[in-house]
Amino acid sequence: MAGNSHGHTPAAWTGVIIVFIGFCVAGICTVLGQPIGFVAGLVVIALGAVVGAAMKAAGLGQPKEQGHSAGPSRTQGHTS
Repeated sequence: MAGNSHGHTPAAWTGVIIVFIGFCVAGICTVLGQPIGFVAGLVVIALGAVVGAAMKAAGLGQPKEQGHSAGPSRTQGHTS
C-alpha cells in the first residue's frame, strides 16, 4: 500500500474538486429550497466526472501497470 499513488494525479484532483463544488452547491440549494440550484449542482457533479475521465484519457491520470500480478511470485523466496 505504501508504494501506491492512487488518486495523486491532476485528473483525480481536478475531478474531485469539481464534484465537491457541485456537492456544496446542491447541498446549499437544498437547504434554501431552490430546485433549479439543486439541479445545477447535480450538473456540476456530472461535469466533474466527465472532466476527470477526459483528463485521464488525455494521459493525466494514473498509468495502468503492464504485467502486474495480484500476488508475489512463486519463485520469490524459494530455495532448493
